[in-house]
Amino acid sequence: MLITSLDNDRVKDYVKLKNRKYREKTNTFLVEGMHLVLEAYKRGIIVELILEQNELLPLPVPAVYVTNEILHKISTLENPSPVMALCKKMEMNQDLGKRVLLLDEIQDPGNLGTIIRSACAFDVDTVVLGKNTVDLYNPKVIRATQGMLFHINIVSRNLKEAIQELKAQGIAVYGTKVECGQDVRSFKAKDKAQFGLVMGNEGNGINPQIMKLCDGFLYIEMNPDVESLNVAIASSIILYELNRR
Repeated sequence: MLITSLDNDRVKDYVKLKNRKYREKTNTFLVEGMHLVLEAYKRGIIVELILEQNELLPLPVPAVYVTNEILHKISTLENPSPVMALCKKMEMNQDLGKRVLLLDEIQDPGNLGTIIRSACAFDVDTVVLGKNTVDLYNPKVIRATQGMLFHINIVSRNLKEAIQELKAQGIAVYGTKVECGQDVRSFKAKDKAQFGLVMGNEGNGINPQIMKLCDGFLYIEMNPDVESLNVAIASSIILYELNRR
């Protein structure tokens, strides 16, 4: 099928997927670019390919062909890829596992994407997205993960309930705080086998109500002239240290 009209209903639906509410209503989202499309295919979630006319991608899934003008209309990029896909949202495992990252109101899509990528790199079992955290299926988040969102368990949960669930399993939950915190490098191997790690909002840090639920706090030893690190960088450093054997 070749679509040439910007007024086509299918095209209008693709465009609506730029909006979080429409993604939630339809339980679908778009991915752009060959790498992300192939990763989504491996996960088995592609509903249909959206290809620029004359583009070839021999995957055994339905394909819709569109003009370059339509690609520009659908895409969130200034220079769209000729390869896109409509995908269904992933089914996630509600069992959190033993190495859990809990995110409290992370707002920046680039930060969330980078954090997910690092969580995957350093063997986190589940990433928990708390209330008011940016949408996992935001196009900027998807691009920033470089496809790693398809390779790790990610759930949206009430953080208080998730923390209580971890505690009930005997898993300690840590926040981040310089005052009265423990240098993350001092963690013993037994403490790294299971943990909950809470990372907070870019501007406000961890919500005080969530902070009260933490069993302890971690900090990163660094130059005292540096007040703080970006939350994505801090998350990556801590997860790296917690993954060292």
